[in-house]
Amino acid sequence: MPITHLLLSLAVVFVWGTNFVVIRWGLDGLPPFLFATLRFAFSALPWLLFVPRPTAPWRKMAAFGVLLGVGQFGLLFLAMQGHISPGLASLVVQIQVFFTIGLSLALMGERVRGFQVVGLLLALAGLGVIALNLNAAVVTWLGLGLVMSAAFFWAGANLVVKSLGPVNMLHFMVWSSVFAVPPLLAISWLVEGPALMQSAITQATPLVWASVLWQALGNTLFGYGVWNWLLARHPAATVTPLALLVPVFGMGASSLSLGEALPGWKLGAAALVLGGLAVIVLWPRLRARLST
Repeated sequence: MPITHLLLSLAVVFVWGTNFVVIRWGLDGLPPFLFATLRFAFSALPWLLFVPRPTAPWRKMAAFGVLLGVGQFGLLFLAMQGHISPGLASLVVQIQVFFTIGLSLALMGERVRGFQVVGLLLALAGLGVIALNLNAAVVTWLGLGLVMSAAFFWAGANLVVKSLGPVNMLHFMVWSSVFAVPPLLAISWLVEGPALMQSAITQATPLVWASVLWQALGNTLFGYGVWNWLLARHPAATVTPLALLVPVFGMGASSLSLGEALPGWKLGAAALVLGGLAVIVLWPRLRARLST
């Protein structure tokens, strides 16, 4: 991979990792479902007017938009409103890798491998460490459950992507974002109420609006657009391991920007979860090298 492509990939994982701090800033001024509604609205408009519709079926764009918008980010934003710290959220949500494998086994007939079981056990041990230290962490059982549910819906969105075949993912992200807006807006109206929605929008600070735009432009369009551009030009085994840095940037940014403590148990939990992810992602590549 050329150095310019490596720097681009590092920029993406930096954006994705530090984005958890940006989410925290946005939630200081917006309720979670309204925040998610605005994020996907700005991911779709005005870009929808200039980006051609992808070749993907409408039902798959709708399924992806709802799974990612309502399932992943709606629940993630809800959890991060006082139920879990940004650093821990960036770590726990990576469990989506194991949910993706499990759903692939159940729905697509894929076989489970021994190294996947090892990776899952390591990650579960990391979650166990977090669960044993709930009283010492900025996380509740509700927060942990919400983020794991968000990871499950993210895995569902991944399966939709796996079923697409060749498609321009930047175009797909723009058009699928449209389908996330109506259900998120309806939930915000019913749960958060029109009075809170109106006051939150009218009183939102420049930092809050910058957080919304960063979600739409930086995290969604730049992040997914560049990542998939790299995947189209390099083997997945070269690009995807870099995603292991997302929770590293997430926990580091939360510690530096928000003062989130990083005690030994939290670093140990991170090491176990990241170790499990590393086994899943890197073992096939290492085995291929050893067999040549």
